[in-house]
Amino acid sequence: MTRTKQNIETDFFRQLDRFTFSVRKRVSTVYAGNRPSTRSGHGIDTIGFREYDLNDSLKDIDWKAYARTEKLYVRQFEEEKTLTTHILLDASKSMDYPEKGTSKFEYAAMLAAGYAYMVTKYNDRFAISTFTQEVDIHKPSRGRKNLLRAIDRLTELELSGGTSIGEAVIKYSREIKSRSLVILISDFLQEPEAIETAVSRLSDHDLILIQVLDPTEKVLPIQGNSKLIDLETGEEVRTYVSEKFKERYIKKLDDHSARIKKACMKTGAEFYTFTTDTPIFDAFYHTIRRRRR
Repeated sequence: MTRTKQNIETDFFRQLDRFTFSVRKRVSTVYAGNRPSTRSGHGIDTIGFREYDLNDSLKDIDWKAYARTEKLYVRQFEEEKTLTTHILLDASKSMDYPEKGTSKFEYAAMLAAGYAYMVTKYNDRFAISTFTQEVDIHKPSRGRKNLLRAIDRLTELELSGGTSIGEAVIKYSREIKSRSLVILISDFLQEPEAIETAVSRLSDHDLILIQVLDPTEKVLPIQGNSKLIDLETGEEVRTYVSEKFKERYIKKLDDHSARIKKACMKTGAEFYTFTTDTPIFDAFYHTIRRRRR
């Protein structure tokens, strides 16, 4: 059964107010949040002077300093650089599981909304876009209104179709104009080669991959003759689930996740796996704590 409306809780936002969301320095000189850099000309706080050179604008000359010293100086300021955050959220049919309780998509959407909420604290730009076999691209913008519009859109979203993460990332990467923070949230139950391609294409950015699974997908709590249904294609498979079958399934899932993690480690990206029974605040705490080290 398809949900007519997604249940996306936001009460945990208040808990997030105690944290800051830091971004690695490797994203060049452009940082998120209160990360200072120096430049000449106009800015926030004066931190000193340096001698004028021909590359400087005449309007940046400090004429009071010239009156005192008879030398040309330009004032140096400290300014805050901002970082655009791009959040890509899997909206394929496989995320619409289970039928009752918190679905993978609802949990993933709460993660997306939470990260966007922290970005708004610094008035930085962000976008939450969704992908299936296509990608629904939304332009980055600032502010709480942008966040509320995004949450409303995700609440009304009907999940459908399969996933083509490689194609989605290829299309979306063309929209990223500068080095950014990119957060990719999915169950990542696709071909590993496609995921590796996506990681490689986004490797110039500060990249976080978050895998969201239902607890039953981790342990396969069924036994005996069973009917399995592919949510994306509707295909039914009848099989006998033995203990040996479970062992092979769990090993294959672990190997799949390990391959994604290895691809991330090669590029300096971060990879996390959470099940939907993990308290949402705990998931944030785990990722933010590591990034503040």
